[in-house]
Amino acid sequence: MIRSDPSRWVPTRQSLDPILLICLAWLVIVAQLLADHWAETATTLSDMDDAMRLVQMRAFLSGRGWFDLHEPRLGPPAGYDTHWSRLIDAGLAGLFLLFNRFADAAFAERLVRAIWPMLWLIPALAGAAGIAWRLAGRPAAAITLVLSAIGLPAFQHFIPGRIDHHNVQIALSILLVAATLWSDRLPWAAAAAGILTGAAMAIGFEGLPYVVLAGAAMALRFVFDRSGPRPLVLYGACAAISVAAAFAISISPAHWRSTACDAIAINSAAAAVIATLGLAAPAAMLTGGAWSIRACSVLAVAAAGGAAFIAIEPQCLGGPFAMMDPMVRSIWFVHVSEMQPLWTVAFHSAPMAAAVAAFPAVAIMCTLALAASPDTRDFGFIVAAIALAVAVAVMCAMVRAYSYAIWLAMPLVATGTLRLFCMFQLRTLIARAAVVVLLTPTATSAMAFATVQAMTHAPLGAADSRLPCLQTESYALLAKLAPGLVVTDIDYGPFVLALTPHSVMSAPYHHLVAPIIAANQIFSLPPEAARMIVAETRPDYLVVCGRHTLGGLDGAERAASLWARLTAGDVPDWLEPVEQSRKEALVIYRVKR
Repeated sequence: MIRSDPSRWVPTRQSLDPILLICLAWLVIVAQLLADHWAETATTLSDMDDAMRLVQMRAFLSGRGWFDLHEPRLGPPAGYDTHWSRLIDAGLAGLFLLFNRFADAAFAERLVRAIWPMLWLIPALAGAAGIAWRLAGRPAAAITLVLSAIGLPAFQHFIPGRIDHHNVQIALSILLVAATLWSDRLPWAAAAAGILTGAAMAIGFEGLPYVVLAGAAMALRFVFDRSGPRPLVLYGACAAISVAAAFAISISPAHWRSTACDAIAINSAAAAVIATLGLAAPAAMLTGGAWSIRACSVLAVAAAGGAAFIAIEPQCLGGPFAMMDPMVRSIWFVHVSEMQPLWTVAFHSAPMAAAVAAFPAVAIMCTLALAASPDTRDFGFIVAAIALAVAVAVMCAMVRAYSYAIWLAMPLVATGTLRLFCMFQLRTLIARAAVVVLLTPTATSAMAFATVQAMTHAPLGAADSRLPCLQTESYALLAKLAPGLVVTDIDYGPFVLALTPHSVMSAPYHHLVAPIIAANQIFSLPPEAARMIVAETRPDYLVVCGRHTLGGLDGAERAASLWARLTAGDVPDWLEPVEQSRKEALVIYRVKR
């Protein structure tokens, strides 16, 4: 492994205590984030998912049951059942009750929205530092924390206001990879990996690639390493118990037979329990068997878990969005920017794609260079390298996942940086600090963006016309009107729920099929055809703001749509403009009865 020669890697002065370094890095990051984003927490709810999470937290605080995730104001009259974890609601609610002891409800909510995401930086930092320590010792962990402290691109989901589930999923995934790496050194790490498996599945499925990676790594080590059985027993038993507990905590007994592809359900939970518990059994019984026998037992268990997954819900072989309605996919989902592959981002903005890919690309180069050395080919390095490869592959397919790639890249860049110190004999603190700063995510992304922009002369792009539509004050006038059903762009639905007493027809959640289609038709059809949909669905208000998601329309159809006529000032006689809104960001039209 990399730290086989301590004289090459360990500095003469002993490093500070790692917990102190993590706290210091966290404080530096928190200072940056609060300086940049604290004021925003008073003016916007940041994102659609953050607004919807706030709605769900408020419902929980008002007495809604643990398993009652029904939101009657979304897509009435049927309403909408969310599939988000109540565990996050509980954490947010606990923090709110703490702050509400010395602050009014509004300011307590603001404190919750600001502090919650930054708290999850602590496990993310600890996981990244733990991976680096396993690869190259304490110096690599220290460098990782420096990289993270100047790692602005890694903080997208940790900035004040981000109370959705992404920051929790990222932190749990990094910790899971770290625990897997350490499972050959620390007995409790294997058990921790098992517990984190259930926790990650309970929160969401974005971390599923790393859940699978952890199980595969443990199983393969059992096959090829005679010291692997005990960690696999601990991992398998803890993972099976953890996943079963996650299922019981997340799913009401009335829905235990329901299946899902994008959240924990009976199909994924049963497959995981069968696989993890099945791995623990042969690990306990075949400790002295030949590797071929151990390999056959692992393959049999994997086949049993896969067969259970397919038998219960074969549709999920198509991925987490396999159950999505085709029309919802065409009119909305394919137009979601964060779900686009990296090459689509590059087509629209090469500098932005370069900025996203820069730091993971540096990590890949470091990994390839380190792989050429025989002393890096141990279990920890292999798992870290594969985790990075998985994160980069997912990022290329879906750019939203680039945060995982950055966090998993930092330990490998830190390890490669130590190799650079030796290669170029950099002994002074100034020289080493300069190299580290140049390799931070912030510096590499900025340099890549500037270089590609200078080479391509690509325009920087216009400001997003939707930004005023996400401001809290933009909903003040709408909130004063008599409560009713609002039809607006799909992205503004959660803001209507969080900032007004109204119901809303649609929101960006693919299980909400009929209301999404109806809301899209109202704005995308010509006025007379739209009037027929309005007569059927009976909304009270139509609200337009900025550009509108009108998926699947050509230029002529868009020009003839109700949305285009309204933005041009051509209001049909069955709508009545709310005069006070004419000069506001949200222009409101009352439906005449």
